[in-house]
Amino acid sequence: MSTPLMPKATAVWLIDKTALTFEQVADFVGMHPLEVQAIADGEVAQGIVGYDPVANMQLTKAEIARCEADSNARLQILASATPPPKARGKGARYTPVAKRNDRPDGIAWLLRNHPLLSDAAIGKLLGTTKETIQKVRDRTHWNSANIKPRDPVILGLCSQSDLYAVLAPLGEKAMHAPLPANEDAA
Repeated sequence: MSTPLMPKATAVWLIDKTALTFEQVADFVGMHPLEVQAIADGEVAQGIVGYDPVANMQLTKAEIARCEADSNARLQILASATPPPKARGKGARYTPVAKRNDRPDGIAWLLRNHPLLSDAAIGKLLGTTKETIQKVRDRTHWNSANIKPRDPVILGLCSQSDLYAVLAPLGEKAMHAPLPANEDAA
């Protein structure tokens, strides 16, 4: 069951304006009955203004009256008229300005150590374009003289788990590619 907005303020209002039991209020707002009792005693939530769940379309007066008549009944929150928010897609990956110059180094590392990786997978992993990947591969990138293959995880361009997720479909051989002895020498 979902809890109402502003549970403590809703509990304050229900305690002040209704004859519901502490257990009923606690069950509705998702608190412990002792915490609701402490609110009623004035030990907790001092200065919190009550939040009216009836005016805010979370309860009806009939629902409150039903539960006041039967101490074993539990309040049921009204279904929201607004649709639940959609989960946001991943979208384009943002790379901070300070790390953008490191991206070709990460691309070169992936091309050297994982040649089975597709351009689309590299682009998605590092947030780059296929054009940039092709220029690094062909050594026609504007900064190709200064590109040194470096691990994109160490550069902070992706996480190790993201890298493993991209390499997993390629099989065991791609997962355990040998690391060069000295990356600076390459």
